[in-house]
Amino acid sequence: MRSLPICLTCLISFYSVAQPLPMVKPESVGFSSERLQQINAFARENIESGKHAGIVTIVARHGKVVHFEAAGTMGMNNSAPMERDTLFRIFSMTKPITAVAALMLYEEGKFQLNDPVAKYLPEFAEMQVMLDGVPQPATSPILVEHLFTHSAGFSYGWIPKDPVDDLYREAAINDLSSTEAFITEASKLPLRYEPGTAYFYSIATDVLGALVETISGQSLEAFFKQRIFAPLGMENTYFSVPEDQRHRFADLHVWDYKTYQMAPAPDDVNFDYRDVRRFSGGGGLVSTAMDYMIFCDMLRGGGSYNDIRILGPKTVQYMTINHLPPGVQHGAPSHVPDSLLYPGQGFGLGVAIVENPGLSQVTSSRGAYSWGGLADTKFWIDPEEDLVAILMTQLLRAPHADNTRYRMKVATYQALTTLGTQE
Repeated sequence: MRSLPICLTCLISFYSVAQPLPMVKPESVGFSSERLQQINAFARENIESGKHAGIVTIVARHGKVVHFEAAGTMGMNNSAPMERDTLFRIFSMTKPITAVAALMLYEEGKFQLNDPVAKYLPEFAEMQVMLDGVPQPATSPILVEHLFTHSAGFSYGWIPKDPVDDLYREAAINDLSSTEAFITEASKLPLRYEPGTAYFYSIATDVLGALVETISGQSLEAFFKQRIFAPLGMENTYFSVPEDQRHRFADLHVWDYKTYQMAPAPDDVNFDYRDVRRFSGGGGLVSTAMDYMIFCDMLRGGGSYNDIRILGPKTVQYMTINHLPPGVQHGAPSHVPDSLLYPGQGFGLGVAIVENPGLSQVTSSRGAYSWGGLADTKFWIDPEEDLVAILMTQLLRAPHADNTRYRMKVATYQALTTLGTQE
């Protein structure tokens, strides 16, 4: 991997003094302190009813925090109280960070969105598509933009009794320990669809992370740390959790559908984030609520946080508009639930976009963008209200995940006392 120029290293050292967002009285930015207690109420209710062990929630407006609370414990078998600086497995909330990393290289002219991925990762030059159970040569190449928008034709291996996903599971594609092995195996697997014809949630962002590594000459861990985390002051975001910080690492849980209650995660899915070798751009990071808030506030600020610019504002604007044509976004292959796109949503470059709030089934704003993580984490950024909200917990396969995220949105929006982005 190439080393950073000395001048850039000096800048990183200078920028690492960036501070967390300031906390202010909610009324100063158009929130009701009393009504914000609804967030605490729903968190307590979920914990007391056994739906979660612990929850951290944070809300900011105009770059100022109005709510930041921790409730419950670090785990069912860990009575230590949940803290605001607890470390969480954010899983797919890694994806927007990978998208930002790639867009930084895009701004530098290192690639174009309509470039074939095979220009940088030649393993993907001759892909096959599964048609009626038979792999056949793809008629179109996978483009870089397809990786951002989950329209490359990849899958995740999660769909039962599906011929493509069966092959993903046989290849153990998500368990491979190096980027090289991951790309080699992924390129051998047939696509679900012709590239560019359907949205389908997939390993596409992991491939995008490999593209960042190839173009930059750095590991994704090094790129993230040197180009994003250190400049922004995100000192608590890792691929591997340091041993001296593991006491802050929340326990992971699963929902047991036999007993219909929460249970500690078994060892085979407990993702301990020790000595990580493959840096997954699709789901590999651990972070805190405040670190992720800093990342989100950078996007809210048009690519800049505390006068530290990561992306240009036009790039952020382009990132956060829908990039899926109607036939791709709403075609039969991308039908919910497999696609994870909810009613009223489109998809931009790494984030879901609310296009029609009236179809979203929960209080929303047009243009708000978001994503969540496998362990029931969630963030959203609302440009219309100049608002960022984040929910952190650690529960896999939760049947109440949508309800938890929806209640967080309702509790946040009902506490607003003024509308619009003006301070």
